[in-house]
Amino acid sequence: MTGVLVVTGASRGIGEATAIAGAAKGYAVCVNYRSGAAEAEAVVARITSEGGKAIAVAADISQEDDVIRLFKTVDESLGPVTALVNNAGVVPNRYRADEIPYEDMATVLLINVGGTMLCCREALHRMLPKHGGQGGAIVNVSSMSSTLGAAHYWVHYGASKGAIDAYTIGLAKEVAGVGVRVNAVRPGLIDTEMHARSGQPDRVAKIAERQPMKRAAAPEEVAAGIIWLLSDEASYVSGDIMNIAGAL
Repeated sequence: MTGVLVVTGASRGIGEATAIAGAAKGYAVCVNYRSGAAEAEAVVARITSEGGKAIAVAADISQEDDVIRLFKTVDESLGPVTALVNNAGVVPNRYRADEIPYEDMATVLLINVGGTMLCCREALHRMLPKHGGQGGAIVNVSSMSSTLGAAHYWVHYGASKGAIDAYTIGLAKEVAGVGVRVNAVRPGLIDTEMHARSGQPDRVAKIAERQPMKRAAAPEEVAAGIIWLLSDEASYVSGDIMNIAGAL
C-alpha cells in the first residue's frame, strides 16, 4: 500500500494499532489525537523508528475548525488523504435511559456521529474526482453496541454507533461509482483502556469468560480487519460492516 492515511483518535487502543499497522503497509500516517500529546508522539516515534513516515496532529473532531485544520495540515505535511479511519469517539459514563444528562447525550452524538461526518466530508474533498481526487477508502469504527443496544449501560452510545452503521451504508452508495469505498467495523469486547475511562476498569476481566471465544480481542486484531478493508484486496467491498467480535 501507498498513500496517506489519517487515523482519528490514534494515540491509544484501536487507533494506535491501526496507525502502526498502516505504516507497516507503506502509508504515510497522520496520528490524530485530542489530548494525549505524549502518547501520540510515542506512536509517531515508533513508526519512524521502523522506517515509516508519520506526524501527530492535535484536533478535536467535534469542532469543524479543528477538522478543517487537521486535513489542511495533512495536505501540507504528507499530501492529500487517500485513506481515512474514523476511530475517535467517546465512551460515556454509565447511565440508564431515564438518567442520561443532556450534556452527555450531546457530547456522545457530536463526537461519535458529527465528528465522523465532518472527517468524511473533508476526506471526500480530497478523494472525489469532482474535487480533483483519485478515489480512496474510508473505514468507520462502529461497535457491536449498535446491534445489541447497550441496555443498562450506554444506550446513547449504542444509538450513536447505530447512526454510524446507517451513515456508512448511505455514504458507500453515494460514492461507490466515483472510486471511493466506505466500510465499517464493529468491534466487540476489546482489551483497551476504554473501559477504565468509562469508569469500569475491571469490565474486561469480569465479562471475558462470557464471550463465545472466552476472551477479549487485542486492538491489533481489529486493526488487521481495518487495514484489509482499506487495501486493494477489498476492492469490491463497500457498504459492508464487518463484525470483529468473536462470534458475538
